[in-house]
Amino acid sequence: MTCALRQSIVALLCFNRLKMIGNIAFLCAVAGLSTSTIYLGLVVIAALRFRSSKRKTGRADGSLPPVTVLKPLHGLEPLLEACLESFFRQDYPAYELIFGARTESDPALAIVKSLSKKYPRIPTRIVLSGEPAYPSAKVFLMEKMEPLASYPTFVISDSDVRVTPSYLRQVVQPLMDENVGMVTCLYRGVPTGGFWSLLEALGMSVEMSSGVLVANLLEGMKFALGPTMVIRKDVLDKWGGFRVLAEHHDDDFVMGSLTHASGKKVVLSHHVIDHVVLNRSARLSLLHQLRWMRNARFSRRMGHVGTGLTFAMPFGLLGLAAGWILGNWTLGLGLLGLAYANRVVQALVVGWGVTRDRSSALFCWLYPVRDMEGFVLWCGSFFGSEIVWRGERYRLVSGGRIVRKDAADATDSRGSGCSA
Repeated sequence: MTCALRQSIVALLCFNRLKMIGNIAFLCAVAGLSTSTIYLGLVVIAALRFRSSKRKTGRADGSLPPVTVLKPLHGLEPLLEACLESFFRQDYPAYELIFGARTESDPALAIVKSLSKKYPRIPTRIVLSGEPAYPSAKVFLMEKMEPLASYPTFVISDSDVRVTPSYLRQVVQPLMDENVGMVTCLYRGVPTGGFWSLLEALGMSVEMSSGVLVANLLEGMKFALGPTMVIRKDVLDKWGGFRVLAEHHDDDFVMGSLTHASGKKVVLSHHVIDHVVLNRSARLSLLHQLRWMRNARFSRRMGHVGTGLTFAMPFGLLGLAAGWILGNWTLGLGLLGLAYANRVVQALVVGWGVTRDRSSALFCWLYPVRDMEGFVLWCGSFFGSEIVWRGERYRLVSGGRIVRKDAADATDSRGSGCSA
């Protein structure tokens, strides 16, 4: 066999192999774009159903129960004063605010004290928990706050939430139905400056809300969202109270799941709130989102795996690569354009059509970048089991439970010594 013939055979084999790779990439791209398009269809149906089911929620003041708002705090955050003040300005007949922090030195408490003087008519209490006895410091704090509550209807809300004066009226009203055990609501992301803050806000308004709407469409609400959870004390006590959540990072998901399991409905309110993005740098934003992705992997394993089929841009880029390999740029650009249009439509349908987020309308053209970022974070969630939460390290274990890293290391160390 001559050298020229040998080179021709090798070139042919390489070409055939490259063509095979291109065909496989094309098939994978088409399959992925098909699943993401089906998902978009479900998102559109869910969004239309959600909007069409909206009904008037006005009630006479006398029929609305007095409520206790439980609000855990931890340090200063962007727009914190505006967020907290929005709860002092509620158009609601009777409510009280209970704020909780670990220590008196928490700087967020200075804002609370200032606001309580500005709004003296709103009953306000402060609870100091000290160092948490549970892996979840938030749950430990809520358990300390509960005994001070004057009313048996609780509104649990994160510190980075900003609401309108009608908020309490809107989210409490569905709880008037005895069959309803919990109310939660969607939220729109509020960027606080910079590219990464905007991307994370788009993810809140579009990606998160899309997943919630589709879940509500397919199987109803069997979970809750942390920024707002409204629950009656009798329902809370029925499934064991806050102590049951002591080892969970995703206390909101578990609270909704336990409420549903107890025979009570979890209702998704039509009221949408503002959720302030706390992270402005790329590192902090990515770590924050990776923490939630990794937690979903442990608490909702099969659902988390399926999430990979809802992204569009990775398959659009794969289609572009397939077009390049096969020498068909028209095909590649067509697949990429389809993926891009898919995500722009999603941003407009959910981000603007449902959550009424102006950023989602103005930056719908940027949402495909957020979709790609989400896919990268999803891939990263399958590596490692550690998370950093409020400056402390935890290890995730089965069922979405968390173990404080220093406690886990000490236990492992003692276990090794005994076995040796």
